[in-house]
Amino acid sequence: MVTGVKDKVIDIFVLTVVAITSFLCLVPILHLAAVSLSSNAAILSNKVTVFPVEWSTLAYQTVLQDAKMLNSLLFTIVLVCLFTVICMVMTICAAYPLTKKKLKGRDFFLLMILFTMFFSGGLIPEYLLVKSLSLTNTIWALVLPGMINAFYLIILKSFFSSIPEELEESARMDGSSHFSTLIRIVLPLSLPVLATLSLFYAVGRWNGFMDALFYITNQDLYPIQLKLYQLVISNQMNDATATEGMSAVAPIPESMKAASIMFATIPILLVYPWLQRYFMSGIMIGAVKG
Repeated sequence: MVTGVKDKVIDIFVLTVVAITSFLCLVPILHLAAVSLSSNAAILSNKVTVFPVEWSTLAYQTVLQDAKMLNSLLFTIVLVCLFTVICMVMTICAAYPLTKKKLKGRDFFLLMILFTMFFSGGLIPEYLLVKSLSLTNTIWALVLPGMINAFYLIILKSFFSSIPEELEESARMDGSSHFSTLIRIVLPLSLPVLATLSLFYAVGRWNGFMDALFYITNQDLYPIQLKLYQLVISNQMNDATATEGMSAVAPIPESMKAASIMFATIPILLVYPWLQRYFMSGIMIGAVKG
């Protein structure tokens, strides 16, 4: 009886801590949403908390009125899909051979992969390389330099290693090649971790900003993050100007920033519910098993 009461008290305590933590994580998002939907006067007077004050869609109207905003959004969707597919193909092709103990030089390759997690060539050499390959102002400048993430590769390699070797051996006895075994046996069993890493790659590319700033000057190839950044910069005005009667005409910087963040965040958030069941199991298995 005492044990049952103790367990209930522990459960209540854990649920309370989780609820409070979840609320604290949700507050910044609610605040941004509230700022993006509040009037300029309410924002300037610091009346906005987690609920909109004096509802206004002026910031979103400003974002959507840009004629090239839709083009950037569509281009980013294509870029994210292309980037995710190429990255997953390259990561799979690199991770699967590294699970084979008979692969000559496997330890050396793993060491080189780990080395890249801590050291890089630097920003200037990377820019010079991209420029020398004539990739600037092309979609490939945003795809090829980040085709393989070393950390994700190690996670996928660890997951592949956890698959029983007997399954592959029985497939080889039936005449299956390594490629056929990978496609028909290994990948179907790896859907959780594949979905998880795909989501990581997609989110990373969707939020990518600095590489586009360095490599892209053609506005038709601006990803959504770079386009929103320029939109915020172009609409910035100082507080004195905003308080001189222009605050009702155009959104203030705080409102524009909040609307831009929400505009860039909501689309990628819509992907999570579709991959949630794979995401939860994939990240746990891929991170623990080795």
